[in-house]
Amino acid sequence: MNREQLRLIEELSREMAEGNLSIFAGAGFSRAAGFVDWKTLLRPIADELGLDVEKEWDLVTLAQYHTNANAANRAKLNQLLVTEFSAKLAPTENHRILARLPIQTYWTTNYDRLIERALDDNNKIADVKYTKEQLATTRPKRDAIVYKMHGDVDHPAEAVLIRDDYERYHVKMQPYITALSGDLISKTFLFLGFSFTDPNLEYILSRVRIQFAQNQRQHYCILRKASQEKGESQADFEYRQRKEELFCGELLRVGIKVVYVDQFSEITDILKAIEHRHKKKTIFISGAAHDYSPWSEAESENFVYELSKAISRDQYRVISGFGLGIGSAVITGVLEETIMTGGRLDNDQLILRPFPQSQTGVRPLHELWTEYRRNMLAHAGIAIFLFGNKLTTQGRTELSGGIQEEFEIAVENGIFVVPVGITGWKAEQIWHDVMRSFDETKYPHGAKIKQFLQELGDKTTTLQRAIEVILNLLRLI
Repeated sequence: MNREQLRLIEELSREMAEGNLSIFAGAGFSRAAGFVDWKTLLRPIADELGLDVEKEWDLVTLAQYHTNANAANRAKLNQLLVTEFSAKLAPTENHRILARLPIQTYWTTNYDRLIERALDDNNKIADVKYTKEQLATTRPKRDAIVYKMHGDVDHPAEAVLIRDDYERYHVKMQPYITALSGDLISKTFLFLGFSFTDPNLEYILSRVRIQFAQNQRQHYCILRKASQEKGESQADFEYRQRKEELFCGELLRVGIKVVYVDQFSEITDILKAIEHRHKKKTIFISGAAHDYSPWSEAESENFVYELSKAISRDQYRVISGFGLGIGSAVITGVLEETIMTGGRLDNDQLILRPFPQSQTGVRPLHELWTEYRRNMLAHAGIAIFLFGNKLTTQGRTELSGGIQEEFEIAVENGIFVVPVGITGWKAEQIWHDVMRSFDETKYPHGAKIKQFLQELGDKTTTLQRAIEVILNLLRLI
C-alpha cells in the first residue's frame, strides 16, 4: 500500500477505537453484490422516452421526465425498484468486514438491505430507519443504526427517486438532514461507492461547511483513480485526469479527503487492514491446568495474574474461556489493573465466556464447545497458549484436547499464535508446531518475532522474562 492508504488505515483505526467512525455507502458499494447501478435501472425508462441513457448525465431528471410523461404516475418506476432491489443477494466481503467492526452508524442512499443483512449475519441488531417517524423510536439492544435516507425497497412509493422528491426533501425529510448534519459534525465518515452527484448530500455538506468554515471535521472517501481505457485517446484520458483533480479539490472544500486506489479490490485490502489492526488489540488467552509442572502452582498462578495485568495495562482487551486453573488469575490481573487506574470493567477490558459443564440441552456438549470457541476466537487477533492439561475421570493427567481445538481454530482464522512453551504440556507441543512452520518473511519484524518466540520455549527462560517477551511480541505484531 502507498503512504496515503497507510495513513488512512491509521486514521480510521484510531477513530473507530474512539467510537467515532461512521460509514456512508453509495450505489457503487452494492454493485459488487450484483445490484444494478442507476444507469442500468433507468435504461428501460430512457428507452420508453426515446432517449439514450448513455448520453444522460442527470438521471434524477430522467426519472422525472418519465413521471411527467405519465401524468405524475410513477408506478413503473416503483416496480423497477422492487424488481431490481428485492433480490436476496449475499453481502459482499466489504459488507461483511464492516459488519464485524465496532461501527455503530451507517448512512446509505441505497434501497437494498445488504448492510442490514451483513449485520444480522454477524449477530448484530440493526435499528433501521427509512422514515422520519422511525427517528423518534429506538430498537432495544441495538448494535448499529442504519439510516436509509432515500428509502427502502419494500416501500417504493415513499422512496426518493425523481426530481420532485429531491426538491421536497428538505421539507418532507428535514429530520434526516438534521441527523446527518449532526453526525457529519461529531463523527468521521468514510464514503464508499459514491459519485457525489446526490443533491441531498451536496446540500448537507455545503451547510456544514458554511457553518463550521475552517473548523469542519475531516472525512474520507476512497475512489478509483482514472486509468486510460482501451481505445481511449491520450487527449481524452488527460481531460478525465484533469477533471478528477478538480473534483478532488471540490470534495476537499467540503471536508472530504480523497484516497485513490488503482483497483476496487484494494478497498477490500484497506478494510481488511483496518480489521486486522482492530483485532490485534484483542488477546485470547487459552489454557487449562490441573498439573502446573515444571512450575509450582503459586508460581504459575502469579505468572498468569502478572501477564493479564500487564496486557491490560498496555490497553489490550482480554478474552478468556475461564480455563481450569488459570481463569481466576486472568480475571484478577485485568480487574486489579482496571481498578488501580480508576477505570470501569466492561467489554473493552475483559470478555469472559465460561464453558457449560453439563449436558442439559438438545445439542451435544462437544458441539456447543466448538461453536463457543469459534465465537470467542472470532474477536481476537492474537492467541496466547498456556499449559494445557486436564484430569480425566480415571484420575490421570492428560493433554487438553480443547486447547488443541482452539489452536486449530486460531490458525484457520489467521490469528497470530503465541505459545508459551516453557509452561509445558499442550502449550509446549504447540510451540514446536509454530516454530517449525514460522515464516519470518511474512512479517515486518519477522526475525525479531522469531527470536522472541524461540525464547518462549527455551528451558532457561523464567516466567518473569516470559511476560516481558510476550509484551514485546504484542507490540511487534
